[in-house]
Amino acid sequence: MKNIQKLILPGLVIIIVAVLYFSYFAPSDELGSFARFDPNSNASLPIIVKFVKDKGATRTQDGSYNFYVIDGDNKEMLVTGIKDLPPGMDDSKSMVVTGHLSGKDAFHAHGIELRN
Repeated sequence: MKNIQKLILPGLVIIIVAVLYFSYFAPSDELGSFARFDPNSNASLPIIVKFVKDKGATRTQDGSYNFYVIDGDNKEMLVTGIKDLPPGMDDSKSMVVTGHLSGKDAFHAHGIELRN
């Protein structure tokens, strides 16, 4: 009986850690939300979004690109600051854009990774 009691607590700890990992830390293919970004923070965070193909990407005077993306809440956001666009961006299902909010309606990106 004492041996079973010694196994109950470690078993519960392992179960709790597994549930936390698979429900919170496990990678996901779901679109992110711009609502979780702090507009007063310049910390670069990744977010999974979809490219708005209808609006395309435009090149600015300084040589960077501007384009629009949609998050999981269907909020459309202007993405700025990317110098080079990855090939195949029009055909990708989603992408991971790393950056921070720049004002209320713009996202300053530092990197893009396509997801298929």
